Amino acid sequence: MRALSHLSLTDWLALLVFVSCWAGYTWFSEHSRWSCEGLIGHLHAYRRDWAERMLERDIRVTDSTLIGNLMGSVSFYANTTIYIIAGLVAALGAADKLMSFSADLALGGTGSRELLEIKLMLVLASFVYGYFKFTWALRQFNLLSILIGAAPLGRSDDPQVERYARRVAGAHNLAGDDFNRGIRAYYFGLAASGWLLSPLVLGFLSVSILIVLYRRDYRSATLDVLRREP
Repeated sequence: MRALSHLSLTDWLALLVFVSCWAGYTWFSEHSRWSCEGLIGHLHAYRRDWAERMLERDIRVTDSTLIGNLMGSVSFYANTTIYIIAGLVAALGAADKLMSFSADLALGGTGSRELLEIKLMLVLASFVYGYFKFTWALRQFNLLSILIGAAPLGRSDDPQVERYARRVAGAHNLAGDDFNRGIRAYYFGLAASGWLLSPLVLGFLSVSILIVLYRRDYRSATLDVLRREP
């Protein structure tokens, strides 16, 4: 707790902007009434369609292959995050060298060793959060593959088949949402690294990433392609 006394008012304000941007966008894209209008909401609907089409197919090799491709992407990010975390832990052990390096930067040094460690811990916490989300998403995709293997054969007008389609789509949505949270942790982890230069850089990058995420989820050409006709 004594290390927190090294934070200036500008540092606290930059941290407030960082947390507000991350938590605020998470709520906006997942729980607000506008969430269904973005990429996440549209993908939920397409996953339901996928589940219904899958239950109508007798041979589901294509579905298994697609789930395997999704699991490969999640596994890649999980493995990469481990290396990033290891590098950040090593950086904590070389804080003195980082201080001497940052002292020559135009934006100024990182301050005391305690302050530098706090800044590195913020970056580390962002990627640790992302690692937990990626690994949990990977486990959910494994459970999804089991649901596909146990899926009955039938059409969506059968109440039992419809309930199973909702179950498959729900598991798929949960896995996909956790993968999105892990990707979001990467974005804001990069913003957190800006604090190593200056609290102003941290605040600027946090707002910039908020804008980038909003544009990609709600104003991108990809969304125009996925958007269903009224």
